[in-house]
Amino acid sequence: MTARILAVAALALLALGACDNMASQPRDKTWRPANALPDRKVWPPVPPAEAIAREDVARPAPPLTPALLARGQERFAIYCTPCHGYLGEGDGMIVQRGFPAPPSFHIDRLRQAPTQHFYDVVTRGYGAMYSYADRVASDDRWAIAAYIRALQDSQRVAAASLPDEVRRGLK
Repeated sequence: MTARILAVAALALLALGACDNMASQPRDKTWRPANALPDRKVWPPVPPAEAIAREDVARPAPPLTPALLARGQERFAIYCTPCHGYLGEGDGMIVQRGFPAPPSFHIDRLRQAPTQHFYDVVTRGYGAMYSYADRVASDDRWAIAAYIRALQDSQRVAAASLPDEVRRGLK
């Protein structure tokens, strides 16, 4: 019993010896009051130009041009095909890896939706899709929405109505 008491007392002395006054520890004072900022140019922080505040309204849709559709196709391939696939069928690579499939752009509900709907979904997200507002600029969101609309229209065209040179290129 005496050996046990001595062992506990020795451990207590070791523990007390390891303690130090925390107030005397070296430290670096990195905080400065906001008034000490040079020229006050960085306070308050300035949001990026493409950021959309919650109260802001969306920019109007730009006119439909071949350049807009080309930009939309490029942005669609980057941001949308992992989930939606290249044809918008909802069979992208992550779906093939076991994630839930998004709806096809070719269902009646989305064919009847206005182009603004696609812009809003990219901006705010919908269902399992999160917002891309911080990743895709507003003009690029309109380009993606226009490309989705063109993609929908391209899947409804009868082969007989295409010009001969285009029909020959089909498989």
